[in-house]
Amino acid sequence: MGSMMSLRPYLLRAYYDWITDSDSTPYVVIDAAPLTVKVPDRYIENGRITLNISQTAVNNLDLQGAKIQFDASFGGNIYHVYAPISAVLAIYAQENGRGIVFSDGVLGDEDEDDDGDGIDEPPPPPHDGSDGASGSGKPKLRIVK
Repeated sequence: MGSMMSLRPYLLRAYYDWITDSDSTPYVVIDAAPLTVKVPDRYIENGRITLNISQTAVNNLDLQGAKIQFDASFGGNIYHVYAPISAVLAIYAQENGRGIVFSDGVLGDEDEDDDGDGIDEPPPPPHDGSDGASGSGKPKLRIVK
């Protein structure tokens, strides 16, 4: 089978569009460790940074190709943020936590052997107890091979 391009940039753009079209706020989680990642150091926590990438929060957003980049204000100063797509760990809607979490070595980005599914389930949104169900929980999806 021939080599294919990474699916991650396409999924990132699709989830961004889905989240914004749903009138929600898109956030990305970026691994700040790679040397090519340019983010404000003081906002990094546990080697990661979570950023609001909504149209009202950033300027010049570019999700094309193998990178994500934009200009944003941090503490009143404009900062150019840049990261390769491989450093994007997740994109989700701030309001409900729905989105996608990317695994290492997933979607053609790495040559590592993984379990083949490439996508982790994002963390569930906080439960407010309003549905009245006790102990039933939400149904879970799983990969069947």
